[in-house]
Amino acid sequence: MGENVNNEKHKVSFMDGLKAEFKKIIWPDRKTVFKQALVVTAISVVIGVIIAVLDMVLQYGISFLTM
Repeated sequence: MGENVNNEKHKVSFMDGLKAEFKKIIWPDRKTVFKQALVVTAISVVIGVIIAVLDMVLQYGISFLTM
């Protein structure tokens, strides 16, 4: 039974520490989040196009070699 009391203290201590760490976080503003989202989207589209082009080239090359 003594372990249960110690476990409760540990949970409370953990939650207090978690709250303290969340207060230290500097959250970005809307403008920064919007810019970063645009950059991530643009890079994802560019990489997707590159992969699609490479896939078509390799598919063409393999079909050329196997015919």
